[in-house]
Amino acid sequence: MSLRLHLSSTCSNYHQAGGQIGKFITEHLLKNGKHQLTAITREGSPNKIPDGVAVKHVDYDSHESLIAALKGQDCLIITLSVFAPQDQQGKLIKAAADAGVPWIVPNEYGSDGTNEQVNKDIRIGVRKKEARDLIEKLGVSSWLGIACMFWYEYSLAGGPARYGFDLRNQSVVFFDEGTTRLDTSTWPQCGRAVANLLALKLLPEDENDESPTLSQYRNKYARISSFNLNQKEMLESLMRVTGTKESDWKITHEPVKERYESGKAELQQGNRSGFAKMLYSRIFFPDSPGDFQAKGGIDNEKLRLPKEDLDEFTKIAVQMSKDGAVA
Repeated sequence: MSLRLHLSSTCSNYHQAGGQIGKFITEHLLKNGKHQLTAITREGSPNKIPDGVAVKHVDYDSHESLIAALKGQDCLIITLSVFAPQDQQGKLIKAAADAGVPWIVPNEYGSDGTNEQVNKDIRIGVRKKEARDLIEKLGVSSWLGIACMFWYEYSLAGGPARYGFDLRNQSVVFFDEGTTRLDTSTWPQCGRAVANLLALKLLPEDENDESPTLSQYRNKYARISSFNLNQKEMLESLMRVTGTKESDWKITHEPVKERYESGKAELQQGNRSGFAKMLYSRIFFPDSPGDFQAKGGIDNEKLRLPKEDLDEFTKIAVQMSKDGAVA
């Protein structure tokens, strides 16, 4: 992709351009003004597509339909629920290769997939690696991974199965002592990261150019963060936002490895909340796989990402909980 095409490039933002992460990716791509956006959607879909985004209707079960929609695109951005059909991403990747799409942002938006033990333990990590491997095997497209760890406002509002907080009942389960640190990102920060990554020039201008380029992230992760904190610091932010004190909260502790095993058992019994419990608790293990800043650093500065206000997004999480916005 030349610099000229990059500046006027087209990206297909698949699945829910008006939904969770897709909404914020689309918003910030539009704000950057450097891309022509096309949303691929099923005929009759209720998704509301923002102004400024073209729409192509497809049959997801038709390889030819997907190829036709992706022809002439420079990048395919995939956003899927963890409970989407397991073959859905593979269909899109194969169609992108046959359409000659040079770049794919696969459905990552989470942990750094280079940790193979974590991939195995959280299960979805294995499927994500299969997607990246497929892109490389087909040999047409290159992938750009977004490692943002868990979404902060979503996870804080999402009940005790996630960050351990029940905001409605003012209770929290600390995993071990509640002091394991991780990086966590807001939805807007993730959207900015994708938009700013795709706005980078493709290659250095000359041998002395040390500014970031898209080529530096070819088949690699951009690791980003909004906040680096632990559960106790999350509680401190909640107390500031809600005007409560520690004695107003019911605080319990649970060994994180026991929590992981109980989540895995619940999932095996068909309880989907067990998946979230298993997924989140694994990232709070003592090996701290979610603490990017302690393990190689983050790319916020290279991607021109702003410093965000923790309490602002804690307040958003509190409102999301009140509204029942997180299933």
